[in-house]
Amino acid sequence: MLTAAFGLAIAYSQLPRRHKAIVKTTFLHTAGLMEKHWETGEAEGTYEMISPVFWIDGIYTSMEGPKASSYVRLSDKPGIVFLTSFAVRAMDAGTGKPVSNDFICHTNVDFNDTRYFAHFGLEDRIGKQYPRMTSLSHGQENFAFPYGYGVPMPANDWLFVTTQTLNHNLPDIDEKVRHRVQMRYTRNKLRPLMSRTAFIRLPYDKRDPFKEPTDPASNQCIPVETRNHAYDDGKGNMLSGHWVIPPGRRIYRSDVDDQLQIKDSLRLHAAAIHVHPFAEWIELRNKTTGKTIFRSEIRNHNGRIGLERVAAFSSEEGVWLHSDNRHEIIMGTYNTTRENQDMMGSMFLFFYDAELDARLRQTALR
Repeated sequence: MLTAAFGLAIAYSQLPRRHKAIVKTTFLHTAGLMEKHWETGEAEGTYEMISPVFWIDGIYTSMEGPKASSYVRLSDKPGIVFLTSFAVRAMDAGTGKPVSNDFICHTNVDFNDTRYFAHFGLEDRIGKQYPRMTSLSHGQENFAFPYGYGVPMPANDWLFVTTQTLNHNLPDIDEKVRHRVQMRYTRNKLRPLMSRTAFIRLPYDKRDPFKEPTDPASNQCIPVETRNHAYDDGKGNMLSGHWVIPPGRRIYRSDVDDQLQIKDSLRLHAAAIHVHPFAEWIELRNKTTGKTIFRSEIRNHNGRIGLERVAAFSSEEGVWLHSDNRHEIIMGTYNTTRENQDMMGSMFLFFYDAELDARLRQTALR
């Protein structure tokens, strides 16, 4: 038993922080040493869930901290609801009082695309992109769609919610936190939105991916790792959506037309942004005309690592994107430390869904 325990201790010590957090959190929840259950509550128009307890006992950078997932259903009542806003807040596990949102990494809201699109008779959309509806993250812990718009959802269908902790600045910490997640919805008929995810993917040398430095003019990157967020461009070249930024200022850019999947034209009404600390701005640009479609200004903390505010995009009028134009995401970063930092640049884009709107009207007429 001692030999086995010693072997397990050695194996645990060699794990990356991300995997240590998974093992530690699973053990504490399974052993009953920390609350492992989600608390949920539904009032008409709001679904609220409070995560299990997370123990923050050291530095956890982006995507490394303790996390938990749960399936949720907005309502037991049938019918179509329209999601209108999302929010997450960090709170003390003991008192329930708000604590710094620097303890929030991200909160993802995923859906079953097979069931979702089949429900609306849109089977041709199944499997076309990762079924993530949206994500809240550090610096943008809440956002709402413009007036009159929402994402339609069968009220008694399931969503899959994952929330994860973060701690960039406090190495000597012993804090237990929970995340309060809220999703607001209405049963009133709104104009439906579809979600498309677009993110920066940068090429790297698959033969020697971690070789430094890279030429700043080459738009290449050093991936954080090659097991996750790595993509083949279809021509045998590798791309990374999670890369390293060196000290100083840099600009990164990536074509996103294959992610937007514009068949004719789409009207953009909202966007939620996911970036990591040291991002200064990110924008969606019409590469053909050279015009900015929208730009998110990002404010970092002073004196510590973290994001104070990441601006969302919201427009009742909307902005048209056309299939005969090319589109790209451009990001500016400023690493003010002396060490390499990790970076991502993602957008959850919400377009008016004319096809689904027509189907919803037909259903209402019946």
